[in-house]
Amino acid sequence: MNRSNGDHDDRSINSASAGSSDFLQLDIGEAPFGGRADWLAGQLRRAISDGRLPLGSRLPATRGLAAELQVSRGVVTEAYQRLSEDGHVAGRGRNGTVVVAAPTGASRSPGPSRSSDVARSPGAPQEPYRSELPGDALSRLFSAPPGDDIFDLIRSAPARIDFSPGVPDLTAFPRAAWLRAEREVLGGLSAPGFGYGDPCGTPELRRAVAHWLARNRGIRVEPDEVIVVAGTAQALALLGQVLRDDGVEEIAVEDPGSLGVRQHLQWQGLRTPPVSVDAEGIRVAELRTHGVVLLTPAHQFPTGVVLGGARRRELMRWAGDGGLIVEDDYDAEHRYDRPPVPALRSMLPERVCYAGSVSKLLAPALRTGWLVAPPRYRDALVAAKRFADLGNPALPQLVLARLMESGELERQLRQLRRRHRRRRDAMIAAIRHRLPGAVVHGAAAGLHLLITFERPELGGPEFSGPEFAGSDFAGPESARPLGEALLDTDLAAASLARGVKVHPLSWHRQRPGPPGLLLGYAASPATAIADGVAAIGDALRDVRRN
Repeated sequence: MNRSNGDHDDRSINSASAGSSDFLQLDIGEAPFGGRADWLAGQLRRAISDGRLPLGSRLPATRGLAAELQVSRGVVTEAYQRLSEDGHVAGRGRNGTVVVAAPTGASRSPGPSRSSDVARSPGAPQEPYRSELPGDALSRLFSAPPGDDIFDLIRSAPARIDFSPGVPDLTAFPRAAWLRAEREVLGGLSAPGFGYGDPCGTPELRRAVAHWLARNRGIRVEPDEVIVVAGTAQALALLGQVLRDDGVEEIAVEDPGSLGVRQHLQWQGLRTPPVSVDAEGIRVAELRTHGVVLLTPAHQFPTGVVLGGARRRELMRWAGDGGLIVEDDYDAEHRYDRPPVPALRSMLPERVCYAGSVSKLLAPALRTGWLVAPPRYRDALVAAKRFADLGNPALPQLVLARLMESGELERQLRQLRRRHRRRRDAMIAAIRHRLPGAVVHGAAAGLHLLITFERPELGGPEFSGPEFAGSDFAGPESARPLGEALLDTDLAAASLARGVKVHPLSWHRQRPGPPGLLLGYAASPATAIADGVAAIGDALRDVRRN
């Protein structure tokens, strides 16, 4: 879109004839000459922020609002487009343009709307946020080791900005494409299609997944080797059950590594001994005493490092000698500044159990993923799936298969990459401005950044990319924290008290190490990212003072 069109056209309108609208009491006469699209976008953002335009509300048609304001339609179209790029609104076809962002200032202390608007601008003073969460609830979240329900608690905690890692942009779900595919599926589905199906999944989705893995992950697999599961979580639960029944008592995991993964494996009665992660990924030499390991090699959670070539070869030798790899292909598709890396399953299929899902591509609510395992485990996994739930619901599988085979999912991924890249850049810029002592890791891919609080001269380059050459993530002596007493749980609690939800790095460690925070950026527009990072900076100063 030519961003100059709207402002060029509105120059032909005499300012004396500028109009107004009952909608939000907009008065175009307040807009600066030549900047009317910017002004209108700003007014709409503020109305969304303070709740005057709540979630789900519809914006006026561009033609009608342009007529009321007596500007060219291009001015309104351009303003709407900017809000769409920010993730504030989304086009809904015949249903018009709809607000898809929740109010960011809904929990602020009440005050005049104009002063609240000013406080939202970068660098301006803000009224202090008052958390709706009681102090004892904050204490339960962050003062004790995380329990089995920690993620339920953190998800339900009220916050104006959510930087939880692993949350995609849920406003970007392709509703129109999904509805089209659903209508096509229902229109062509015979009566038997509504009955019980194969516990492994519908043939259509298993075929689509096999094609997807071949195109995007370099994995050659037959459709009958694919088991459709309720997300990666169920894949891990089924694997844990089957491996335990096969005599496996432990699965080694990366450290730092996902707390949620550890919880799922431990629920199956398996131990999860830690194996160190450094700038090249997991230290394979530490696997000598272990027979099974779970990895996130494409984008290690939470550090963001990619398993290096030398480590991959070393790992393949370890697996060839009898080791078994469980590959969680976490965030493999979400990459920005580095080339794709092949899945381990493509290199040694008989020694790799592979799990993936569409939770980060579409939405976690779909609860749809896939599991591909070596032949020796397949029958036991199918039986475990059968007796767990008789198989995933068939209708969503058929709709997803149609999206995958039509190319719609690839189109969705391309759009998400562009949006996520802009938001990642906005978060890095905000961190540089508001948290100058923080070191950023994992910026080349994924949906979150890891920041640690260590001296840059000791911990490597200040802002690391795919070539990260910083300190060992696992060792407590790897870097000196800025403020020896800083606890990332204290900082997470102080941030949530200011309305910003984050994960402390220590949740995802089994061994001690430098403090840090995991900051998800995919689900927040640039304005909320700047506001949230500023709040974390204020929280950091409070923690250090105390």
